[in-house]
Amino acid sequence: LYVPPPRPKTVPRPRLIERLNDGLNSGCKLNLISAPAGFGKTTLVSEWLASSSLPAAWLSLDEGDNDAARFLTYLVAALRTLAPEAGAGVLAALQSPQPPSIESILTNLINEISAIPDDFILVLDDYHVLDSKPVDQALTFLVEHLPAQLHLVITTREDPPLPLARLRARGQLAELRATDLRFTAPEAVDFLNRVMGLNLSAEDIAALETRTEGWIAGLQL
Repeated sequence: LYVPPPRPKTVPRPRLIERLNDGLNSGCKLNLISAPAGFGKTTLVSEWLASSSLPAAWLSLDEGDNDAARFLTYLVAALRTLAPEAGAGVLAALQSPQPPSIESILTNLINEISAIPDDFILVLDDYHVLDSKPVDQALTFLVEHLPAQLHLVITTREDPPLPLARLRARGQLAELRATDLRFTAPEAVDFLNRVMGLNLSAEDIAALETRTEGWIAGLQL
């Protein structure tokens, strides 16, 4: 439920931070960061949040969150790190012997989020671990009725089954993918020589960068 602190030695990535800020400032409903393992998705988002003026709620997902009730419970817990009273009605509904429909619960949650006075960011990290149609449907409903002050960020190794094409067509989706996250040649130099402390020649770095195609984990290995 807590934002991972930025690593002490990282490669600054201002071009990607700017892309994330652009998605935030342009009114996009969703910032999607989708790439295979080892492209620095979580690291990038934690660094971005450290430089952002907006407060952030964070939820790192695992396979147990495939249960819709558990997913919503932890979602409320994440929101409560910023607004301690948020989601009280949702938690009561989820714990009742005969809980109402998920759509009814989500409508209640959206109304409670709308009462939060300030803009904030909600990060769902590692969404790829989930394989649950009810959770996908719940998140789709949330995205389609997202309160204006909530800015949603999802990191994932594969695209989530959300209406991405519709969001893209409406200009409500900002995306970073593997091609964006790959290290450029200058970033590879900084990573290998400063962060890793290897003192490699320009020729060696160029060979490694070409061989790994800028894959960060590949360069580290």
